[in-house]
Amino acid sequence: MTRLAIVTGASSGIGRGIAIELARQGWDVAFTYKSNSAGAMATKQIVERHQQRAFCACCDSGDPKQVDGFFDEVDRTFSEVATLLVNNAGVQTWAPLLELSDEDWDNTIRTNLTGSFLFTKRAAQRMLGAGVGGNIINIGSGSNKVPFPNLVDYTASKGGLEMLTRAAATELGQYGIRVNCVAPGAIEIERTQLEAPDYAQTWGAIAPLGRVGTVKDIADVVCFLASDGASYVSGQTLYVDGAAFTLPSWPYQK
Repeated sequence: MTRLAIVTGASSGIGRGIAIELARQGWDVAFTYKSNSAGAMATKQIVERHQQRAFCACCDSGDPKQVDGFFDEVDRTFSEVATLLVNNAGVQTWAPLLELSDEDWDNTIRTNLTGSFLFTKRAAQRMLGAGVGGNIINIGSGSNKVPFPNLVDYTASKGGLEMLTRAAATELGQYGIRVNCVAPGAIEIERTQLEAPDYAQTWGAIAPLGRVGTVKDIADVVCFLASDGASYVSGQTLYVDGAAFTLPSWPYQK
């Protein structure tokens, strides 16, 4: 049976890993990218290498007109409705609250939170119209649970995304649409390697499981939530962080 998934922000990192793992498990994939066209083409080629159809388009997730345009292109390209949406596209700004610009705040909120709303609404409308049900999976963060210093815009957007997940799950469940959130902890990708050369060692040392996370750790959980094995799971946030954000700041720990 043909299955179509939409993944936002899949030109690199976690988004690419999700798109590839979905293809490996038999999903056709339509995905967006913002500026990394070379990365998008690489993702597309890997999906096709798994004998699955792939479609990609440049799209600003926070722009309603561009989002509508993307869905129109997907509708023209595929005969079936996407029964899986993964809201992954996201940005962040490293800055203390008192130095964070209004423009950076707006950009992060519109991309991470507004973008997820826009894609959720349009994907759910199509699922409902086709009477097929489906799954929506939002990619959150450890900052769903704890505030990240110098990432106030990102933390606020991800906290909002968790509540969007819960609200959408309660409203869309009657249509057979499940909505969940996957919240990665410290995941080693190209971006985090550039941010800190010792990223894996630093985060692996504080995670109770003793290692940094991988893209496949996240992709595997997304595929589980999209499967029949999670058919009664909705409105939940699943933290994939090696228990790093469960461990309290405990003064007596050796």
